[in-house]
Order: sequence, then structure tokens, then C-alpha cells
Amino acid sequence: MSNSSIWKVVISAALSLICIVIVQGYWLKKSFDYNRQAFEEKVHISLRNVAKQISVLQQVQLPSYDLINQVAQNYYIVNIRDAIDANSLEFYLQKEFEVVGLNTDFEYGIYDCDTDQMVYGNYISRYASPKSSDRAFRALPTHRDFVYYFGVRFPNQGSYILTAQWLPIFFSIILLLSVLFFTYATFEILRQKKMSDLQKDFINNMTHEFKTPLSSIKVSSEVLINDPRLFQYPRLQEYAKIVQSQSKRLNDHVERLLQIADFQKGKIHLKRQLLALDNLINMIVEQLEGRAVRENATISTQCEGSQFIIFADRHHLSNVIYNLVDNALKYRRESANIVIKIREEQKILHLLVQDNGIGIRKMYLNKLDQKFFRVPTGNVHNTKGFGLGLHYVRQIVDAHKWSMEIKSEPAKGTIVEIKIPKVK
Repeated sequence: MSNSSIWKVVISAALSLICIVIVQGYWLKKSFDYNRQAFEEKVHISLRNVAKQISVLQQVQLPSYDLINQVAQNYYIVNIRDAIDANSLEFYLQKEFEVVGLNTDFEYGIYDCDTDQMVYGNYISRYASPKSSDRAFRALPTHRDFVYYFGVRFPNQGSYILTAQWLPIFFSIILLLSVLFFTYATFEILRQKKMSDLQKDFINNMTHEFKTPLSSIKVSSEVLINDPRLFQYPRLQEYAKIVQSQSKRLNDHVERLLQIADFQKGKIHLKRQLLALDNLINMIVEQLEGRAVRENATISTQCEGSQFIIFADRHHLSNVIYNLVDNALKYRRESANIVIKIREEQKILHLLVQDNGIGIRKMYLNKLDQKFFRVPTGNVHNTKGFGLGLHYVRQIVDAHKWSMEIKSEPAKGTIVEIKIPKVK
């Protein structure tokens, strides 16, 4: 994924999370306002009922207005216009608060006009009886416009409302944790992307730097091999051939690395053309025939049908087939039997490369086309390679928009199947 694509994803996700946080914050505030309003309505209903019961008890008429005044957010004053009995008031307050479900602490006081202050207050706790409460009563504010009134304060109103909306708070905490995780994951992804880019640049620079000395070694080995004086020293000539073959092998790995790097950057454009798949396979088999004889292996072809014409990049398809056969030769048993098949089904050509080699465990099949992945063999390292062959094959297959499937069983062999549309 390119840097611009990553930044687009990160910015889009960040904007989405910001919108979600804003909506969550708005919902949390609305929920808090709703619970506070519900609390205030319950308090007004309870205090109005208390005032009515006191008026009936003392046979006084309540005022038509300013009966209940909310002086502060958690403090209420009730205007009675007559002397108030403290015991009756406390009883009615507890009774009405219990009826409406206000299970929270409160404290109350009665105004004394002689001393101009609130007297005989008590703190009523939901966890203790009024008589056993150890909390000292705190003086409540007075009201200048009334003569006979009582005041009620709810010291734990805020925590009571927050407790009532525990579910929105719980989801808000989950959202906050999600935002923190996203932030951490974003920084980690960007860091890994930077490290990956540095690694790719290093590999690309190193492979390009290898090209010049490899070309010099290849040319020098060819000059040595073709020098007539070297025929007098067969051993030196053999060494020169080894240098030539190994430099060619290393150059092939370098070329493959460069091709994979170009694929990842989207720089390679396939040069598709019409070609006969069976002819291409026969040509590759002929090129590998000498190696197969040296390694005690047989390579055969089977074609079911006719006119195997496809539209593909000849160079890259040749490399794909060569890589598949090369893997079959690398991971062979003592005598290898490799079969390259072409089968036509419903205008789809099935290209199969089958061998009777050591096979692959099922747990590794999904990782075979990963870059640099090699099937673990413990401490045995008798097969050389960099884990690029099948990764390159996958890149070419995907670039052509074909499909590929790998089937394998340990000690029985492996089948690689590529499905290619046939050209009419």
C-alpha cells in the first residue's frame, strides 16, 4: 500500500472516530441533562406532596405561587406560611422520597425568624437511620422573602445522577479505550510502514549495486572459459565454469528481487501477447532437460485438448513455469517425477505442475506465497533459496488476474494449479 493510501485511510478513520466521539459526547450530555431533569421533577413532586400533607395537618393554606424555589442546583426551599413541626417534616420527607424512588442522602433545616437562621436540621443517610447518623448538620442558606419555610439539600446529587447513567458512561469508556487503541495502532502502522520502506530501499539499492560486479564476474568467467590456453588446465576451466554458473544463479536472484520490487511499486506493465501454452512449456522442458538428467529426475508433459492459445506476458509466464519446476527439482526425493499438464474445462486452461517430492504440511500452504517464506526444515539446510519463487509466481498470477491453488501432502508430493482463460 502506498503512503498516500495509508494516509487516506488514517485520516478517514480519524475523522470517523472524531465524529463518533462528538456524537457520544452529545449523547452523554443529553443523558446527564435528562437524568438531572428527572431528579428535579421527582424532588418537586415530593416536596409539593410534603407541603400539602403539612397544610392538611396544620390546617393552613399554601401559597398559590412560590411554593417551591430551587435556590441552588441541589438546594430547595418550600414556603409553608406557618410554623413547622420538625418530626412531621422528617417523616413526610422520607416517605415521599421513598415513593418517587429518590434513594439518596439529604439534609434539611427549618427557618427560625427570631434568630434569622436555619435550625433543627438533620442529615438523613440511605445507609443509616436518622438517629445513628454521625454526620454533622451543616447550616443551610436562608431566604429573605419568606418567613415560614424549610430547606432541603441533596449533597450527593451529582454522584446519584452519574450512577443512574452508568450504561452511557460504560460505553463512553469503551469508546475512549478504542480511540486510544486506534491512536497506538496508527502510530505503530506508520512506524512499521517506515521500516518497511527503509528495508525495500535498502534491498533495491543493494541489488542494483550487485548488478555491476556480477556483470563483471560473468564477463570475466566467459573470457576465461573461451581462452584456448585454459584448455591445458582442465581444473582451472572447471573452476571458471563454476564461477560462471554461480554468478548466473546469483544474477537470477537479483533480477527476481528487482522484479518483485517493481511489482510492489506498480512499475511493471505486462507485455501481453497471444502465445501457445504447450509450445512454451515444451521449450522450458528442453532447457531443463540437462539439469533433470544430472539430478536423476524426469520431466514430462501431458496435454488434453488442442489449440492452447492464451493472452499473457511470455517472459513472466516462462519464469512462472520455470520457478514451479525449479521448486519441484529442489524439493525432490531420490528419483523425481515431474509432470506438467494442460487440461481444458469450460474455456479455462488448467496448468498443473505435479511432482512426487517431499510434500508440504497443510499448516504452511497458506504461507507459501509470502515474501521470503521458506518451509521450516529444522537444522537441515540442504535446499538453497531465498523464499522468493512462489511469491514471484503469485505476483505474476495476480497481475494477469488468474487464480492459483496449491495442494500438497507430506511424502506424497505437491500440485500447483493455475487457471488461465483460453483465447477463442
